[in-house]
Amino acid sequence: MVIALISLGCPKNQVDADVMCHALLERGHTTTADLSQADVIIVNTCGFIESAKKEAIENILEACSYKQENPALKVIVTGCLAQRYQHEIVTEIPEVDAVVGLGSDDKLCEIIERVESETPVESYGDKESLPLGGKRVISTPRHFAYLKIAEGCNNRCHYCAIPMIRGRLRSRTIPELVEEAKFLAAEGVKELIVVAQDITAFGADRGKPEIAELLDALNAVEGIEWIRLLYAYPERITDSFIDAMVRNEKVLHYLDVPIQHINSEMLRAMNRRGDRSTVLDALDRLRRAMPDLTLRTTLIAGYPGETEEQFEEMCEFVKEYQFDRLGCFAYSEEEGTYAATLPQMPQEVREKRAEIIMNLQANVMARKQEAKVGCVMDVICDDYDDENDLYICRTKGDAPDIDAECCVSSEQPLERGGFYRVRIEESDIYDLYGTLTDK
Repeated sequence: MVIALISLGCPKNQVDADVMCHALLERGHTTTADLSQADVIIVNTCGFIESAKKEAIENILEACSYKQENPALKVIVTGCLAQRYQHEIVTEIPEVDAVVGLGSDDKLCEIIERVESETPVESYGDKESLPLGGKRVISTPRHFAYLKIAEGCNNRCHYCAIPMIRGRLRSRTIPELVEEAKFLAAEGVKELIVVAQDITAFGADRGKPEIAELLDALNAVEGIEWIRLLYAYPERITDSFIDAMVRNEKVLHYLDVPIQHINSEMLRAMNRRGDRSTVLDALDRLRRAMPDLTLRTTLIAGYPGETEEQFEEMCEFVKEYQFDRLGCFAYSEEEGTYAATLPQMPQEVREKRAEIIMNLQANVMARKQEAKVGCVMDVICDDYDDENDLYICRTKGDAPDIDAECCVSSEQPLERGGFYRVRIEESDIYDLYGTLTDK
């Protein structure tokens, strides 16, 4: 069969889709990016926050719309939304032919055969049966790939549905991850992006965190040039983790530390482990050890009970601390979480507060980008913009899809996945512009 696979949401979800895709190809199916040519459309959904759920539903409805031209088309929904809402999907969207929970992802090939004669098919299983790894395709541009080191989360933040959807923390083994990294390197991957809900908890389910040992092992993989780390929680940032970042030359001095708030009372209300001093201590130790560190964070505005004074404290912190990268989300109440049972702030207030934070950060980002003009920086080439005759690159301080770009003009052609030295000549709020240099 010809199968179109749509994957939504985070990089961790994309890795799951890569494993699904490999299994489908191994079974003899083919894939297409053209939905109109598909016999089966699989929508691998995200269901983390309200905006992600809306995007998932829109994609499901779009997939079902192709049945008008092709009545034999089958639409299968999997991923977080399928796990979270299960029977509701086939009730609310009867055009869907199958709903597959996370615990049944490894049965996808059999389910595709079942929908030929039986609809709707519902298969859920134990969510903690989701395969942690496995053979995969590389759906990203071939020079970078995500390495998912763990699944689930034990943090139990009051606003977060991830433990309910994905289950408790389950870490992969270091030998297994090293083998996958070697496979990715052999396929041409140069930049390895390490992801989990909380990478600093890696190994804690076996008795103690092992993230430092993992970085030592990944640093030894031949062919990998850059190792980027996403999602390190401040209360778990130990000196041994920082030392591992410093001593392993392939590990970029880049870290995403989602702090969510800075007011101690708000952090306790969110059931975060630690307070303002915990956050500041972790960030200060990171910056002392790596003065060139690019720090990224995320914040939540409008959490239930957030006062004007607590919000102002967060605003002042954004202005004073000068994060290199920052995203702020309006709080989204999620069914089944403790925070959703609390009195809620008006949506327009949440959105306004998030907008204020992002405007403050835009000023910070513009100044930081302007300060790079005249500097020479290492970049990796992602793509070529033929309309503007510019190569789309990234610096060590920029993760794909979420951070800034460095647009490079060059008379000589640049290779995708190639590393280059670039002199920065201009900047705007987010992006940099430069030319190739030998210096």
